[in-house]
Amino acid sequence: MTRLDPRSPLVLDTKELGRRPGAMVRLHREAEAPADFGTAVLSVPEGEPLALDVRLESVVEGVLVTGTVRALATGACVRCLDPVTIEVDAGFQELFAYADRAAHHREVGDEDVAQEFEVEDGLIDLDPLLRDTVVPALPFRPVCREDCPGLCSQCGARLADEPDHHHDVIDPRWAALSDLRSTPIADEEKRT
Repeated sequence: MTRLDPRSPLVLDTKELGRRPGAMVRLHREAEAPADFGTAVLSVPEGEPLALDVRLESVVEGVLVTGTVRALATGACVRCLDPVTIEVDAGFQELFAYADRAAHHREVGDEDVAQEFEVEDGLIDLDPLLRDTVVPALPFRPVCREDCPGLCSQCGARLADEPDHHHDVIDPRWAALSDLRSTPIADEEKRT
């Protein structure tokens, strides 16, 4: 297991908070987004600012972390592939258990242990919590505008640029009849 770097902007030091239940500290911090912070369709680019408002509360089991994260996610419209920028504003609340309490939970076979975050050497890593908060808050199918008509399924033309765009599509079951229609009438007259 790697140790947390206290200099990382997403790592919070709880030593100032102490372990006395009821103690509270508020933090306002701007951090850079880590790599792969989103989905394949929409994500917060690495290095872009994350605005964090965090409240740390000491409780018997650990540190209750409550806050909000604001960022700008970029990607492509799923209909027309134009660039899209979406504001993300999401809230979170999670208990980071003290190491001794987390060990006790594992010892007694608590089922929620797999989901538990831990305070490590007085430090809290917000990275996994922020990923769990931001990624589900991103739209599954981002669009540049609600009424985006998208692209033509036949040729890929942007339908917003050509509102009257269409193709004359012949049902393949009738395609043989279109060949008969294209036969010149002069050939028919020669046969009679």
